[in-house]
Amino acid sequence: MEFKYDVVVVGAGHAGCEAATAAAKLGAKTCLITMDMNKIAQMSCNPAIGGIAKGQIVREIDALGGHTGEVTDATAIQFRMLNRSKGPAMWSPRAQCDRGKFIWKWREILENTQNLSIWQDQVVELLTEETPNTTCLNAKLHVSGLRTLQGVLFNAPCVIITAGTFLNGLMHIGRTKIPGGRCAELPSLHLSESIAACGITVGRMKTGTPVRIDGRSVDFSLMQRQDGESDFHKFSYMGEPRLLPQLPCWITYTNEAVHERLRAALPDSPLYNGQIQSIGPRYCPSIETKLVTFAERTEHQLFLEPEGSSTQELYLNGFSSSLPIDAQIEALKLIPAFRNLQIYRPGYAIEYDYFDPTELRHSLESKKVDGLFLAGQVNGTTGYEEAAGQGLVAGVNAARKIGGQEPFVMRRDESYIGVLIDDLVTKGVDEPYRMFTSRAEYRILLRQDDADARLTERSYSIGLASRERYDHWLSKKQAISEIEDFCNNFSVKAALINEGLRALGSEELQRGCKLIDLIMRPGLTLSNLAPLIPALNDKLNALPDRREEIIEAAEVRMKYSGYIRREKEIAAKIQRLEDLRIKGRFHYEDIKSLSTEARQKLSRIDPETMAQASRIPGVSPSDINVLLVMMNR
Repeated sequence: MEFKYDVVVVGAGHAGCEAATAAAKLGAKTCLITMDMNKIAQMSCNPAIGGIAKGQIVREIDALGGHTGEVTDATAIQFRMLNRSKGPAMWSPRAQCDRGKFIWKWREILENTQNLSIWQDQVVELLTEETPNTTCLNAKLHVSGLRTLQGVLFNAPCVIITAGTFLNGLMHIGRTKIPGGRCAELPSLHLSESIAACGITVGRMKTGTPVRIDGRSVDFSLMQRQDGESDFHKFSYMGEPRLLPQLPCWITYTNEAVHERLRAALPDSPLYNGQIQSIGPRYCPSIETKLVTFAERTEHQLFLEPEGSSTQELYLNGFSSSLPIDAQIEALKLIPAFRNLQIYRPGYAIEYDYFDPTELRHSLESKKVDGLFLAGQVNGTTGYEEAAGQGLVAGVNAARKIGGQEPFVMRRDESYIGVLIDDLVTKGVDEPYRMFTSRAEYRILLRQDDADARLTERSYSIGLASRERYDHWLSKKQAISEIEDFCNNFSVKAALINEGLRALGSEELQRGCKLIDLIMRPGLTLSNLAPLIPALNDKLNALPDRREEIIEAAEVRMKYSGYIRREKEIAAKIQRLEDLRIKGRFHYEDIKSLSTEARQKLSRIDPETMAQASRIPGVSPSDINVLLVMMNR
């Protein structure tokens, strides 16, 4: 073997898998290095993909030509569309997956991707060399390769670090501390120090996971059953619908007796006895954090979720904990459904190294080391979906760097992935970052139903999305356009429709109108109007495959056309600042009319555009006005 590649990806989690396949599909000779090939794309915590805003990210990955969506569909054992009580901009798909099948589906994809090799080993050192840099006085480092624990030297001009929680990982169960990147898996030592030696800022974060339960010890008759949905929705715009048997989840609650036992163990909690100093995820708190933060609550909801279609192992969502083993088990046995509880392993907390994401460009390349890309939890994020989205972007940009092409960057009005990366590199993190719809100012434009409309054509233009995917989108685009044209131009007569409108609980027409006027009414849809309007019914029945998907997309576009148009206008105005490039134009420390905080933060982050500068915490509108005046704007 010749250990010489264009791109080497370190870590085969969700970020690493997307990064490696993206780089390889764009023609870069790529190698994916993992410590254990049997744990590729391991779901370290919940065996689920998607959720609020996260589901939109997965659909974006799929629209771009990534694989997380298709792997999820192939291994899903329960699917639900969350937030249905809200508008379509808030709908978010989520699926429980078979953990084992998820791994092997990803391996199938990786092992059959052209230009992609896999190597099982641990990376211990990032290799760099100095080269003259005409843009600064000091020499600049650039990547030359990697060294592994087995003594193998990899030569590569681009390296993507996607090591998840493995960098100096340390697990906590009560007062017991175990070095590890995941339960029963060794941590990655020395690599973090090697990266820090290049001048990159390193910090520590914490996350956790709950107990895993033996389903044979659970009394399901004392729990509330929660089934999934069986309609047309799925994650990937391509491929087959869900194939595996669909399984239920189960709901139960803690009680005061449980809380009392857990409180008694708090002195042994690493979170409260000083053992853990790093910050954990605010929006996924441990059960002990819930007890302290919400002391008035007498119960907390728990979800018991299947780990696979042929295993008894169950995941207890809502009970993440680092308390001693006996405290976890004894507390859970005070819940009636768990009185005979048996577990496979306890919950635990884990601390790990991450790198300051403000030291990255929007391409996810380091500002300090040329050719070094960082993606996933090493950038301070939490969640498989956020990691996978970053991985895809890093893989694309590493390959484009090899080809001498401009970076591929998505705007905030273009994708949740664009919002995620802009937040990371502009604002940084002081706790594990989790995506929410509220983080996106243009969320009406970033719906789960239209990710292909936003991204597939652009992805195809850079060579990532396949011709098959592109043609798939074009046929859907044409069908949506035809439905919209029909509704905008078809006239409805009051006498022929009013009886049907009464039956649907909608106000009768006083005179004829265009069909679009009825579509805009709450409670009226293309599907419930079709039986009343033969021409519409014929139009919908003539659709090609994906009938329900096309109808939903067309209907959302029509019903929300006013809101969509308004957000596009706002985004266009902001885009003027996005187009105003300022990188390298100012010595911020010399501009005394800027606030001290603005000078410090602008100097440290060195924003690419005026719009990015405006989003930096501590940079005020008056500071932006100063810069605009200096540019004669």
